Amino acid sequence: MNFLKSIIYFAIITTVACAKSSGGGNNGGGGGNTSTVSASASAVVISRQDTNSQAKFLVTLSASSTSAVSVNYTTQDGSAKAGTDYVATTGTVTIPAGSRSGSFNVTILGDSLRQNTQQFLVNLSGAVNCTLASDTASGIIFNDGTYLPTDTAGYSTPASYAGYNLIWHDEFDSSALRAQNWTPEINGNGEGNQELEYYTGRVQNLFVSQGNLVIEARQESYSGANYTSARIDSYGKESFQYGRIDIRAKLPVSSGMWPALWMLGNNINTGTAWPACGEMDIMELIGTYPSRVTGSIHWEQAGNSEGTFNNSYNLPGGDFSQAFHVFSEIWTPDSVTYLVDDNVYVQASYQTNVTSGANPFNSPFFFIFNVAVGGNWPGPPSSSTVFPQRMFVDYVRVFQKN
Repeated sequence: MNFLKSIIYFAIITTVACAKSSGGGNNGGGGGNTSTVSASASAVVISRQDTNSQAKFLVTLSASSTSAVSVNYTTQDGSAKAGTDYVATTGTVTIPAGSRSGSFNVTILGDSLRQNTQQFLVNLSGAVNCTLASDTASGIIFNDGTYLPTDTAGYSTPASYAGYNLIWHDEFDSSALRAQNWTPEINGNGEGNQELEYYTGRVQNLFVSQGNLVIEARQESYSGANYTSARIDSYGKESFQYGRIDIRAKLPVSSGMWPALWMLGNNINTGTAWPACGEMDIMELIGTYPSRVTGSIHWEQAGNSEGTFNNSYNLPGGDFSQAFHVFSEIWTPDSVTYLVDDNVYVQASYQTNVTSGANPFNSPFFFIFNVAVGGNWPGPPSSSTVFPQRMFVDYVRVFQKN
């Protein structure tokens, strides 16, 4: 992979109380052995890299000493395992007389797999000229890599249809999101829906892995929000008018989650505000209903009110997180039709269903993919919602008639 991961250290103090050295006199100026000199062993938090890196553990004295201080250390497995996540290490750290600190390294094995945070311990023993008030320090490994395999089972659609040409597609088979197709949106304004996430462009929330786009919602403090996620759009890069659109995706379904695959009219950024620009929601899922998706169109009715026409589709078994499904739109000059796994569930005729106001659906639209957290429709996450939550997108394909 082509990004760098920073290594962050912070100290969780483990006090090591050093004993008085026999026969020693007061060192003066802050040093000496007639008064107790304390030492602390630091815990380390490290962001794992693709190649091996070093977790540096510090042992720091409260004052210099006229006698050398030494402590033995050895690593111990926790959720992080020696040989898989780090290299088992044993040794002695010595702080020379007159010095204030020493250190030792534990090698963290390189791995790009995205997985839960892991921990191992360093046990301290055999102190020379010291007694140990606490005998452990922690090593904490963050695993924010961009290798995240997922089961590819589920429904698929063909790469060609009789009477249609494939005019554009993204199979997400590159090493990163294609900048010529997509722009990550950066904001935390709730999108007018009282959403709770902050959309970032960080690799923690947005990456490509094993042929899938992955949008990951996380519970974390960030720029005043308690959750982060990602939202991408194709505005100014890719837009379309009419055709068949297929999007293969696997969805997060927990309470408070709101994944969406949708489109807005290009003119939203050129003076035509929503809903007059038009909106086509190919798929939205509210986590409270894990086996149901909704497809909608929105426009501006006469009198400046919002017009909506929609319907829902319920899976006959299971939920939308268990396998990939294909969410499709067939868009013509007269109508919008939505399908799940080639099952039609919304048929919106402009003449019949756009009951008043201007019809915006005969103009170019661009894509938006996102995972919202909370908001007016789904409500906030519950105590049963386990983060991170992820949406996988295998492909998006746009076909137009010959």
